[in-house]
Amino acid sequence: MKGGDEEVAAPAGPPQPLDWKFSQVFGERTAGEEIQEVDIISAIEFDKTGDHLATGDRGGRVVLFERTDAKDRGLSRRDLERTDYPISRHPEFRYKTEFQSHEPEFDYLKSLEIEEKINKIRWCQTANSALFLLSANDKTIKFWKVQEKKIKKISKIIADPSKAVGNGNVASSSNSNSPKSFLANGVSPDRSCNHLGNDISFPPGGLPSLCLPVVTSQETNLVARCRRVYGHAHDYHINSISNNSDGETFISADDLRINLWNLEISNQSFNIVDLKPANMEDLTEVITSAEFHPAHCNMLAYSSSKGSIRLIDLRQSALCDSHAKLFEEPEAPGSRSFFTEIIASISDIKFAKDGRYILSRDYMTLKLWDINMDSGPVATFQVHEYLRPKLCDLYENDSIFDKFECCLSGDGLRVATGSYSNLFRVFGCAPGSTETTTLEASKNPMRTQVQSPSRPSRSLNSITRVVRRETLGVDANGNSLDFTTKLLHLAWHPTENLIACVAANSLYMYYA
Repeated sequence: MKGGDEEVAAPAGPPQPLDWKFSQVFGERTAGEEIQEVDIISAIEFDKTGDHLATGDRGGRVVLFERTDAKDRGLSRRDLERTDYPISRHPEFRYKTEFQSHEPEFDYLKSLEIEEKINKIRWCQTANSALFLLSANDKTIKFWKVQEKKIKKISKIIADPSKAVGNGNVASSSNSNSPKSFLANGVSPDRSCNHLGNDISFPPGGLPSLCLPVVTSQETNLVARCRRVYGHAHDYHINSISNNSDGETFISADDLRINLWNLEISNQSFNIVDLKPANMEDLTEVITSAEFHPAHCNMLAYSSSKGSIRLIDLRQSALCDSHAKLFEEPEAPGSRSFFTEIIASISDIKFAKDGRYILSRDYMTLKLWDINMDSGPVATFQVHEYLRPKLCDLYENDSIFDKFECCLSGDGLRVATGSYSNLFRVFGCAPGSTETTTLEASKNPMRTQVQSPSRPSRSLNSITRVVRRETLGVDANGNSLDFTTKLLHLAWHPTENLIACVAANSLYMYYA
């Protein structure tokens, strides 16, 4: 501006929508290939650096992947500094190792089978180039250490008898008729300390050959070792584990209780939340997810089947029966129906990286909450509103009880979650952003584009009864929907725009 006035910069608008591209796929199945139940992936998690990714499956296995493109590609630092153009880093991961984390068990006291399926995986702090992680099935949590070990390979070689030291001499001296001198105590002075005894004699001419162990090579292998087992603390199925920012403790949650553990102590835990009533008939809600605050070691949040999120402070009391804050959205008048409580149940919550916001996923929507504002969510994203008229069908085939996970980008500008037909959706949550992208878990992620319905969604009371059809459903754009293929698990890289998502037994990665 002229006249000496300072130039005022225009306010920056919302970020541009990302252009997502296919990166990699692991375990891609061919057309018509039958999927084994044990191979279906049930948990996924990036570590804090984003250089490692862990997946768990229904067979109790944990598979680790490591990033390779971030490493030095042979160029020196000086050569990289001289480069006057940005080096495109295509995100690439490779298989690192896998191990059997859990085995199927049987609880004889309750006559209950405990399946080996991995429910949750959480990375712990690394130390001395070793990787540490927690894995949990329905009842047991295990603490694993994965480290490179040098394994020596030993082979036996046959020594040349002509070069064998003392072979012939020993034999000849054994059969020698020369007189021997003895000491006062009767011990022969030429008797060595490794004398083999009178009952062992060497053949004439000595030993023809001698086998000597020799180290031929040293191979470096990754070895996974279970350091600790945290068990016998949950009467109900574990749905969440979460590491504390202090690096020493973690929580585990089931339907009615949340326990606090120390990583070093496996035989004792502290119950910090207990929703179990004296009479189980009075039970009105259950815990669905729990997570520690990323920065404050005394704060954690947990969600319930009623659609509420409670923020608790461990400094208030040993048993956190009362919450510091309660986040819930008031029910719209006249909208209550048979499905209201079912679709309101929160299946997953995640803290943003800075701990300011909480992202929650219920059956139909994603909601973003500001922990400083408990009057309601600051943003609501419709995931698959076109399914609302089909809630009766979804209830009959139990799809309405599917538990979808959610995730946030490292910069907090976007959120993502899965849907049916192996679709997942990315929403911009920056002020003024209208970014809405639908991607398919395939090598061509932009093949299916689903837009938000332009017409206003009908209330639940206006849904007319429809005849149940065995054919697939149809979305707002007329695309077929397959309720048997669902994208439940996905994770966002902590520092880059890279999403890893799971479609049955396949792991897909996309970057922007």
